[in-house]
Amino acid sequence: IVVERVYYQTLPGLYETGTFYRPRKNDGPLPTSLYVCGHGKVKKDDISFGNKTHYHYHGAWFARNGYACLTIDTLQLGEIEGLHHGTYNLDRWWWNSRGYTPAGVEAWNCIRALDYLETRPEVDAKRIGVTGRSGGGAYSWWIAAVDDRIQCAVPVAGITSLRDHVNTGCVEGHCDCMYMVNTFRWDFAKVAALVAPRPLLISNTDKDTIFPLEGVVDIHRQVRHIYELHGAGENLGLHITEGPHEDTQELHIHAFRWFNRFLKHDKSMIEKTAVKFFEPEQLKVFAQLPTDEINTTIDETFVPPAQLPLIEDVLKDPSAWYNGRLSRLRERCFRAWPDSDPDWKPATATRLEKLSVEELELPQPDTWQRVRIHFESESHVPLYLDVVFSKETTLESIEDATLIVSNGKDFAQSFGSGLSSVSAQSGCVVVFTPRGMGPHAWQGDEAKQRQIRRRFQLIGTTADAQRVWDIRRAMQVTGQVCSSLKAPPVIRGEQSLAELVLLATLFEPTSGSQVPADLTDDPMAWPDILNLTRTITPQELVALVALRNGITVTPESRDVAAFAEELAEDARWRAAGVSPPVHPPR
Repeated sequence: IVVERVYYQTLPGLYETGTFYRPRKNDGPLPTSLYVCGHGKVKKDDISFGNKTHYHYHGAWFARNGYACLTIDTLQLGEIEGLHHGTYNLDRWWWNSRGYTPAGVEAWNCIRALDYLETRPEVDAKRIGVTGRSGGGAYSWWIAAVDDRIQCAVPVAGITSLRDHVNTGCVEGHCDCMYMVNTFRWDFAKVAALVAPRPLLISNTDKDTIFPLEGVVDIHRQVRHIYELHGAGENLGLHITEGPHEDTQELHIHAFRWFNRFLKHDKSMIEKTAVKFFEPEQLKVFAQLPTDEINTTIDETFVPPAQLPLIEDVLKDPSAWYNGRLSRLRERCFRAWPDSDPDWKPATATRLEKLSVEELELPQPDTWQRVRIHFESESHVPLYLDVVFSKETTLESIEDATLIVSNGKDFAQSFGSGLSSVSAQSGCVVVFTPRGMGPHAWQGDEAKQRQIRRRFQLIGTTADAQRVWDIRRAMQVTGQVCSSLKAPPVIRGEQSLAELVLLATLFEPTSGSQVPADLTDDPMAWPDILNLTRTITPQELVALVALRNGITVTPESRDVAAFAEELAEDARWRAAGVSPPVHPPR
């Protein structure tokens, strides 16, 4: 066989390193395998040789049996080491808000690998298949789903059901390359179904703990229905062999036979097995890594953040701009909210409980009373809010309310800051903590908290997105129990919750909110909400809130509010019913 060490750029500066295998002699264009590698780390003296060297025996087998084969490195374990573990253990939660996943880079690199293969005279572009195991199994799914140049696919140990990932906990064994940004809330069977009606062999072992048998079989069951609708049931196979999550010979043999059957129309027995031929040093591409590489920073640029629109473009039709932005937020960022269900109803109190005010350290404590109002934010998410108001009045007669969204760390401080701004006789302070915080905190250490958050992103939302929903529900309950309010509550959020409060006020009425003093225009510092910074800028958020409910701008936040203030100076903006941002007295 002939082995070539190759590299190319899939984007300027995004380098792909790989190995191209082919028979020494061939009579024409060959059936071809794109082999995508799993997490086989090969590193010596802090030098990465790339996982193509770990899995090289697959490419060698294909070449020894009449195929061309391109084996490519992954972003994380290539010769240039990028990142797959952003939300796994690196706290790069801004990946979610940017709409970024390294799975997207791996899929793109596979697309460009096919582009490269089409330039090779040895390759029959009508007979290209893909296979790979573990992470490579996942990338096999991505490329087979998105590019129909793949005519045959054998993803090995690369898929299971969403239930396995979330409920069984398989997510805790996987990095982010395994997961799409699940904006449309798909289970993985939909990804698999995109391969139909092309030949597809779903391959796994029966004791694989990160791709459990039950989920694999369930994926096959759902996809089989799609193949039957195509009249292509013979093109779908399920291969289960004994063993753990390992690259076993039994898995090799069936993959090779599947390729032979559909790319060579050959059903003969396999005579040559996959064996190791080379040392990692023989297959390394770069003597020196390129200085212009962006592999290590591709997460910052692969998905660009939203750009601030031109003032004139907004002013052409402020209402259309507002409605368009809200629609995009609902479709891209908050698609998982329960109010898309036809049976959805506004939140209502389920139980009222009288509590002492002693722990709150209020001035003149004998004049105040405290009531805890329990409600369900959504099914199986019980929360509560606490209301402090005068003993001389009742909940039903309260006329003014200030709702403080707290992280739950210091209730006394939260209430104290709110009482200074309410009427002692007719006002109240409501303090509320969303899910996963304060008294509602989830159990587990820091690593466990990360994995809980990752479960949210798998089902097409995030903890922060659902906290915005919780805030909306708290606003609804406040209005329900304080039924004599002259106006909707004034609302503000403590610390990192302030941005979530602004987002909630886009969907619920309020008598005003405040631009957080520390609101930043750095998209990497924004809340962890799917696609948020890909959809709107911080400056747009302030303008949207100003249009709906009015907003107070602090001196510290004037830079990020400048866009809204410039809009408010124009008559077309004011004609749309928008009040200019209010500056508090200094």
